[in-house]
Amino acid sequence: MLAGGLAGVGAAAAGPFLLPTAASAAVPAAPSGGSSRVFTLAIIPDTQYLFDGEALHPEPLAETMKYLAGIKDLAFAAHLGDVTQNGRATEIEAAKGPFGILAKKKIPFSVLAGNHDLPNSGTDDQRGRTPFLDTLPPLAGRQRIAQDAGGYNSAYSFDGAGTTFLLLALDWRLSAAGIAWARSVLEANAQTPTIITVHDALSADGGTPVLSSHGKLVWDNLIKDHEQVFLSINGHFWPSGRLTQTNAAGNPVELHLANYQELYYGGAAAVRLYRFDLDRGVVDVSTEVPYISGHGLNQLEREELQLTAGTDRFSFALPAALRAPTPRDPRPASAMVTAGTEAYWRFEGSGSLAAGRTVEDASGRGNTLVATGPSTVPLAFTVDSHPSQPARGSVRFTGTKDTGAYLRTVDAAPLNKASFDKGYTFEAFFKLPEPFTGDSAWSALISRWVSAKTAGRAIGDVDEPTATLSISGGRELQWCVYPTNLDRSTTNWGHELRTTRWWHVAVVNDGRNTTMYIDGCAVVRNPSTVNKGLAGAESGAPWAVGAYSWAGELDKTWIGTIGDIRIVSRPLDPREFMIA
Repeated sequence: MLAGGLAGVGAAAAGPFLLPTAASAAVPAAPSGGSSRVFTLAIIPDTQYLFDGEALHPEPLAETMKYLAGIKDLAFAAHLGDVTQNGRATEIEAAKGPFGILAKKKIPFSVLAGNHDLPNSGTDDQRGRTPFLDTLPPLAGRQRIAQDAGGYNSAYSFDGAGTTFLLLALDWRLSAAGIAWARSVLEANAQTPTIITVHDALSADGGTPVLSSHGKLVWDNLIKDHEQVFLSINGHFWPSGRLTQTNAAGNPVELHLANYQELYYGGAAAVRLYRFDLDRGVVDVSTEVPYISGHGLNQLEREELQLTAGTDRFSFALPAALRAPTPRDPRPASAMVTAGTEAYWRFEGSGSLAAGRTVEDASGRGNTLVATGPSTVPLAFTVDSHPSQPARGSVRFTGTKDTGAYLRTVDAAPLNKASFDKGYTFEAFFKLPEPFTGDSAWSALISRWVSAKTAGRAIGDVDEPTATLSISGGRELQWCVYPTNLDRSTTNWGHELRTTRWWHVAVVNDGRNTTMYIDGCAVVRNPSTVNKGLAGAESGAPWAVGAYSWAGELDKTWIGTIGDIRIVSRPLDPREFMIA
């Protein structure tokens, strides 16, 4: 408190860790419940006034630890130092019990020494044994990958929603040897996203956040030149604060100060929660006081411990490399040809896909695709793909109706005569371009090349295809079909999709209802109308990939990228999707 050689951890993602130029500072949104790439990091600031001589009050910290143990997606917990006021053995022993709650639950955590945890705070990390070193760090051994010779600096790896993170828990006063050790850890793990916790770094006295002298030491020696460090958190000073600085690579680094010991009941073991959402690319930060909220607030507690200021509740952007899921290993076509598979196309190749070239049907049923249409701008193979796509390849469409090309099934393709009366599943991987312009709107991922009018329908826009999976001008997926049991169309709608990222869509019909899924999640605008089958089979009309027809004539070609497409003549459970 102060008022006013190591083997590398496996890299989670390759490439530099680039932060956007601006990070938001808003009240955090609720974590996206449908995402599997969400986890929580807990930060516990100075608790020294709870363990001060004869005034020993472990209950607030114990309540916080129990609260953390109940967070299902908690990946790691880190204490920022000044666990106690005087560093006495009796104080340390009283604090040991709450930390034991995490240890018993096998929740990985770290704890570092603040100046008040030491009999002589004028020493650095080479000071030798203390009651703190003998008692608390041994409890925090789970997932510790290294510790320096003095024992006061430690490195931890933890799994955050499938991504490996590194956390350095550093002493309140780093020696030259401590800095050299920490640098060796960072250099051995240059591709692992890293968080640094240290007791003394950022001060916000008077409301202006600045680095302390020790904070400058940490910045200059450990953060500035190590691009994987995207976040540093410290206690020691009050009030809380936040600063963004640019590292040597030109990328912003988040520097946070969290400390509440000056508030009622010594802050009552308030805890800072960092909720990482890797799919949104955002960390939502909030500050909770489990001990107080557990028994209701009196007036003083309401005034002091409702922590909703901009430095206690905010959001910031993650490095770009952390937003992309780690790609799965490719899977052979045979593994994807499930029962009822009618067609399965994988776009594995190189160079251009000029007019006349074919893409074979990996299901073995003979639904060959042939490149056709205007070929001024031919289709092109690419290795770009959705991280969960079975094949590592796709085809890029860049032309327009007058210049581009598309793919159509050959005349003899069995798919052309399929009516799907017992249900179906259409799956596709795709990516929208940036910018998304009018030329991109209302093109189709896949559509049946026959109009509703030709198929005998008289209600609705009967010049449209009998089945089409299109993208609207608002970047919403539309599955518009004329079922075999209705004279009119039914439509499923998705939501507005981001450009330049890969998506998976599945449209599933069980013989009664049709449900659209995006990245395995059902969308809200699925119709309740009973519908079965797909009209147009009687004409034997081909299917088109990357094109939309109107009155039987080419109207739009797709602009963007398309990956694996699979069509199955039965409803698949989401657990059977290609992304599962």
